[in-house]
Amino acid sequence: MAPQARMREIRVDFFRGLAMFIIFIAHMPWNPWTQYIPARFGPSDATEMFVFCSGFASAIAFGGVFARAGFGIGCLRIAFRCWQIYWCHIGLFLAVLAVTILGTEWGARDYLVRLNLYPFLDETQEGIIGLLTLTYVPNLFDILPMYFVVLLLVPVVMLLARINLLLVGVFCFGLYWYNWFFGIDLPAEWWSDRSWYFNPFGWQLIFFTGFAFGAGWLRPPPLDRRLIWVAAAIVLVLIPLYYGPIWKNVDWIRTISDATVWGRVKTDFGILRYVHFLSLAYLAYCLFNQGREEVLRHRGLSAIVKVGQQALPTFLASLWAARAIGMTLDTVGRTPLTVTLANFAGFALIIAVAYLAAYFKSAPWKRPPQQSHQGAKANAKTAPGAPPSSQPSLQPPSTHPLGRPAAGE
Repeated sequence: MAPQARMREIRVDFFRGLAMFIIFIAHMPWNPWTQYIPARFGPSDATEMFVFCSGFASAIAFGGVFARAGFGIGCLRIAFRCWQIYWCHIGLFLAVLAVTILGTEWGARDYLVRLNLYPFLDETQEGIIGLLTLTYVPNLFDILPMYFVVLLLVPVVMLLARINLLLVGVFCFGLYWYNWFFGIDLPAEWWSDRSWYFNPFGWQLIFFTGFAFGAGWLRPPPLDRRLIWVAAAIVLVLIPLYYGPIWKNVDWIRTISDATVWGRVKTDFGILRYVHFLSLAYLAYCLFNQGREEVLRHRGLSAIVKVGQQALPTFLASLWAARAIGMTLDTVGRTPLTVTLANFAGFALIIAVAYLAAYFKSAPWKRPPQQSHQGAKANAKTAPGAPPSSQPSLQPPSTHPLGRPAAGE
């Protein structure tokens, strides 16, 4: 069953943009604001928000290609996106490595130790091979490789969907549970047996859940008061198990928290993370529904939406900025004022990158040139019947009969 044609979903753009800001906060070292991010109040966090929304957006952006252009072209579209993700990952690593080296040389702390980058510098040959083959994946750089592998599964899911949608669910849940019980580990470094921090064969479940909603294969549950109470109860019951000031000081809650640690494992995407996120997502869906989602189009929220629409460049900027700004705080000191300024500086950079990326994607260089005011005045002064001016034409370039620019333009 092919994905249905869909327009951009404002709620997905908003929450994916919100996830970008939370990811920035979470990745800035020793950032006091991390005490207030979603991960402190439940098993799921901004990562689930980002991956789910990316799955939803992928159904619209890539799933539609399979429907319009066929399976072969759809696979090529996925391959092109994987190519982009791959080189973004390489570029992000090198950019963070560079700023980390500079911070170590000029600052008072050894940031290379913090990210465990000395093995790469000491054994560069193995490091470069591992980096290019994705067998060297430091902890800070896990999300893009995970996304890369999950995207490679999209053609499999699309092929199964052509046969029967039930096969999609069987495949996704089957792969998830097989990985959970037997493990499909991908190597993260050459000197140990550590595997990727984000296992794509576990995290594909939340990605393809979002994909199924974006493709129209799944419908949101109805707005039901009983479901709202169930979802709210799940969220509220889990808060004491994750909010430090509670579980650290109440023995019986600590016991329950320790006993359920398997459900919140991040590497293989513990099932409690899935249940908690779906509960939050349902509550958000109920809140922004029946026309209330239009509030997300308010001018005051437009920057968050824009960040969500440009998720890849803003994600790259957020990770780099988190390290660079964190190093700056190490130098100037952490006070309420400097921490606030640092976080808002990071937000401003992310927003600026989003608008700049959107401007580049609009391809302003392809717009037909406008006739200048001086040219218009010169034409107006031309006497009736006079020969045409020898001034170069300012008219738009010739076009293909179908409206495309002619060859060479």
